[in-house]
Amino acid sequence: MITSEQFHQLFPRNTDPDGWTEAMNNVFPTYEINTPQRVAAFLAQCGHESAGWTVFQENLNYSAEGLTKVFGRYFPTLESAQPYARKPEMIANRVYSSRMGNGDEASGDGWKYRGRGPIQLTGKYNYTQFAKEMFEDWENIFNEPDWVSEYKEVAIMSAIWFWNKNSLNAFADKEDLLTMTKRINGGTNGLDDRIAHYKKAIALLG
Repeated sequence: MITSEQFHQLFPRNTDPDGWTEAMNNVFPTYEINTPQRVAAFLAQCGHESAGWTVFQENLNYSAEGLTKVFGRYFPTLESAQPYARKPEMIANRVYSSRMGNGDEASGDGWKYRGRGPIQLTGKYNYTQFAKEMFEDWENIFNEPDWVSEYKEVAIMSAIWFWNKNSLNAFADKEDLLTMTKRINGGTNGLDDRIAHYKKAIALLG
């Protein structure tokens, strides 16, 4: 499928190419990520989303100014943002409250079910569906959401769950990186970087 040497060439800042490629090679065949195009597309898209396969947990350590720019809907003024500045748990509980299956801000669901994994699984509803659809002992995954960032096979499977929900193998077969990016990102953010990763990957794997 993919060797640790190939993975290291593609993503040199990743610190455990052996572990990640072992996890991928264990999981990919089950979900038919089994052609150069599909593997390259998965690596490229997740590579962009995870900053080169280096970040597997959402960074919510924003300044007050950053909050007004990124989450202006929830922090329309510096005054409203100041109490939350540089407090990731409070920020998550605020911006993810009462949506994606989460409870209100006081529930703590926003922080518990914050973005994790190569394609940032986010929200109580998505964690629930992922766990139920991918694991027989789904309660363990649901109750321990940190596993999505701590265990490589669980992390890979969280991304594959999203991948399958959006029929991304079909777009990988057509090498349609534009549509794939829109389904993952909701727009075309980072498209050039995703394409560059894909071209490097397909050159190695094809």
